[in-house]
Amino acid sequence: MSTPWPPALAGTPAVAVIEQAIARDRLSHSLLLHGDDLATLEAVALAIADRLLHRGTASAFRPSEAAGGHPDLFQLRPAGKMRQISADTTRELIGKVQVTSAVAGHKVAVIHEADRMHLSAANIFLKTLEEPPAHTTLLLLTTRPYALLPTIRSRVLHFRFPSAGSAVSAEGWSEWLADYAAWLGRISRAATERAAVSDYVMTVYALTARFGAILEQAVKAAWEIEKARLPAELDDDEQQAVETGLAHGLRARLFAEIARATRAFALTKVAGPDAEAARSESRALTAAITKLEQDTALLRLNLNESAVLESFLLASLRIWSRR
Repeated sequence: MSTPWPPALAGTPAVAVIEQAIARDRLSHSLLLHGDDLATLEAVALAIADRLLHRGTASAFRPSEAAGGHPDLFQLRPAGKMRQISADTTRELIGKVQVTSAVAGHKVAVIHEADRMHLSAANIFLKTLEEPPAHTTLLLLTTRPYALLPTIRSRVLHFRFPSAGSAVSAEGWSEWLADYAAWLGRISRAATERAAVSDYVMTVYALTARFGAILEQAVKAAWEIEKARLPAELDDDEQQAVETGLAHGLRARLFAEIARATRAFALTKVAGPDAEAARSESRALTAAITKLEQDTALLRLNLNESAVLESFLLASLRIWSRR
């Protein structure tokens, strides 16, 4: 049985195009898989690799089998404290895909978080894209496609995949979202008593502290599962980079759910019969989402997530109480 596509993506136009291209042996030698969730992109990449490496009389190996995985499947990940893909590891990967396949008649290389390539690594990899090895498919995974060199982006076929994950199921998260929505409801009524304002501000810090604890526990739980799936040959630096990437992905999903909760709250207000009030709510929603996007962009500069959330919530207090 082939590695399944993520359930939420099965039968989608992108998956159908890829499956047809593989069946006709017409799949491009280089694909850029991008979206908001690295776990989804990795699942898609492994599903593609499985289908490419098990066509016709190909080996019975599967990517999930054996400590080393399939001998014709190669994976490159960021490593070290800087979480970069170095020139040396890129050369090593290129050397592996340049030789004849071991058992499958085809080779697949998966470059995780391709946007983490050092400039020298990206330039080395570009030469491989210009003269791709025969019977080889290169899969580049990234949540930040425009962080790649334009010359790389222009030489790969692009597929965007939405997150296939369900809502984050971290302990306490649904309660956090409910309390956040309730807080928005209170501040939108624009009570001006000093005691009320003080309560609103204290709630900001309480929500921020709970968010940090929820994220920490979610990362720990997810990492225990992910460790069991990693190839045995990953060294400590690579494992640390994977764990950091996992944490960043979970953090991004939590902030995305805050954005959805904010929109859901605003839509209940906009639906009222008062046209002017609806316009006011729409302006507030636009300002709040813009602020959230600006703040979360700072996460890429290593700003602490608690500081980002605190900044957003304090700005929300001003935005929703001044409509």
